[in-house]
Amino acid sequence: MNIVWVNGCFDLLHKGHLELLKFAKSKGDLLYVGIDSDARIRIRKGNNRPIQNENTRFEILSSLEYVDKVMIYDTDYQLECLIQDFAPTMMVLGSDYVNKPILGIQYCEKITFFDRLEDYSTTLTIEKINNSL
Repeated sequence: MNIVWVNGCFDLLHKGHLELLKFAKSKGDLLYVGIDSDARIRIRKGNNRPIQNENTRFEILSSLEYVDKVMIYDTDYQLECLIQDFAPTMMVLGSDYVNKPILGIQYCEKITFFDRLEDYSTTLTIEKINNSL
C-alpha cells in the first residue's frame, strides 16, 4: 500500500488546494494530510489567521474523496513524528518548497513537487475580500 503525505494550513480551501490533493492522491493508494493547528498558524501567519478553525478544516478535508486520513499537529516535532510513524512512500509539496528544508524528508522514499496555481492562495483570497469591503 503506497501512502502519500501532504501537509499545510488548508485555510479557506480553494482550487489550488483541490488540485494539490488530486495530484497527490494520483501518486499512491492512500492520501494522508497533516494540518497545522490554529496555534501554529497564528505563530506563522499572524493573529488574524486562521480564518477557519482546525476542527472545521479537519472536517472539510476529511470529507473530500481524495483524502483518506487527516491529522492535526502543533509543532515541527509532532509533524516529524507523524511522518515517521506513517513512513509514506511519497511526500508531495508545493513548488515553493524547492530548495528549502523539508521536515520529515528522511522518513519517506520519494519527494515530488506540485506546481502551485498562481491565481489561487488563501492570502490572495483574504486580500480580495478585504479590498472589496
